[in-house]
Amino acid sequence: MRVPRLAVVPAALGCFLAAGCGGGSSGGGGSGGQSAPLQHPAALVGDVGHDDAFKIGLTDDQGNPIRHLAAGTYSLTINDESSIHDFHLTGSGVDKSTSVPETGKQTFSVTFAPGTYSFVCDPHASQMHGKFTVS
Repeated sequence: MRVPRLAVVPAALGCFLAAGCGGGSSGGGGSGGQSAPLQHPAALVGDVGHDDAFKIGLTDDQGNPIRHLAAGTYSLTINDESSIHDFHLTGSGVDKSTSVPETGKQTFSVTFAPGTYSFVCDPHASQMHGKFTVS
């Protein structure tokens, strides 16, 4: 039996589009992969909840997502813009967070040792999370 070409094209296109919608960390925090170049930023910026959006991220002071950070001590400024979200950073010896329902800007000094670190919005951890590595 011969399958008409028009039936094959939509099915193949559907498989291609579904493969392109895979999961991963939301919020632009990076893949945490070792293949990313080692980053040495002057400071770190965490953002959560702009306009109550379900978005969380960690960037350098130039706006680049943190993926593979050099070990050391950094200034971390968290912009918590929503009373329904928080920003919680954890990893080897690190446990820093803002709180629900508080909003505002908080600055911490954070020392990162080699390892994997995660940041989440605790009330929405399944949707708002990211991770990065430190070497």
